[in-house]
Amino acid sequence: MAILSDATRDRRTGRTSQGPAATKGLVAPGRRRGRGVKSNRSGRYERLERVDIDDGWGGIDALHRFVSQVTDEAPKTIITKNTSPDLAFDRSINPYRGCEHGCVYCYARPTHAYLGHSPGLDFETRLCAKPDAAALLENELGADGYVPRAIALGTNTDPYQPLERERGITRSILKVLARARHPVGIVTKSGLVTRDLDILSDMAADGLVKVALSVTTLDPKLSRAMEPRASAPWLRLQALKTLSDAGVPTVVMTAPVVPGLNDEEIEPILARAAAAGAREAGYILLRLPLEVRELFREWLHEHVPDRAAKVLKLIRATRDGKDNEARFGRRMRGTGPVAWTIGRRFELAARREGLNTETIRLRTDLFMPPVKKGGQLRLL
Repeated sequence: MAILSDATRDRRTGRTSQGPAATKGLVAPGRRRGRGVKSNRSGRYERLERVDIDDGWGGIDALHRFVSQVTDEAPKTIITKNTSPDLAFDRSINPYRGCEHGCVYCYARPTHAYLGHSPGLDFETRLCAKPDAAALLENELGADGYVPRAIALGTNTDPYQPLERERGITRSILKVLARARHPVGIVTKSGLVTRDLDILSDMAADGLVKVALSVTTLDPKLSRAMEPRASAPWLRLQALKTLSDAGVPTVVMTAPVVPGLNDEEIEPILARAAAAGAREAGYILLRLPLEVRELFREWLHEHVPDRAAKVLKLIRATRDGKDNEARFGRRMRGTGPVAWTIGRRFELAARREGLNTETIRLRTDLFMPPVKKGGQLRLL
């Protein structure tokens, strides 16, 4: 019988109870099959870090595999406000916490530490759903004094991650927005978005929706390694075409651009997206906030060890010699010659493909606040 054990490391002293092997914190490949990152270190707010080690009684492979677990959450509000000058929206909705897509580079991973979970494997396996999201949204849209502006759907985690097939929370949110004739912008890496074409096409006819598909790479092998449970690149392009053909305005996001890894694909991605009907394009330079830095470093050394040092050097060249830059105005685009070159290449490619010739503006003048329960119905 295998005896399984944990080791703990005191974050203040750095001492580990079971020796140096435990400090590595890497999870055996068999336990993380189909997941994006290699480790599951405790979040930054935990005083002790717990990691699995091989105690010699059956090996670390005897430990359980990481499987998705879902907990229902009951927030008091569903619309999140922001004042960031880097963002084109001031409000957003996230139907889920954590994301099963498992994108290794996801800048939202550190938010899982607020729940006491790891930004590593926990982020893509210990998920939270918000089943009352539609009811909360209806109540907030109907509040006295509410002023409509476009709501961004899926800014922190993907609204069409695999869990959406089962729970349908994103669809229920879209139904509320459609009834209220409220504008919405969607960002996703999933072809599942076409499931809601019936709602989206009706909203698009009134200028109430646009959908952005994020295409990181056209290489299915690299995509599988970087974002293991997101839709394959060809499925995202197919979704762009399906939406565009149905009259839904579409955007392609080349995000994130990783210097030395996928930056050479900027031009072909924009060309393929434009051919699929995309009207706008955008990009974001790779961000490595907090725990994401080490998670991405581990991934590089496992999947592209021959290029790891070069990629890290180029990333620092776009961040004033650091691994990350959190300041507004710099965090999305970076600084220096490498970042400048990426930006100019993107602009030239977008212009060549006829993208961004006009901005897709969503209407707010059609908004009809939901009628509160027991409230007065509209005459017209």
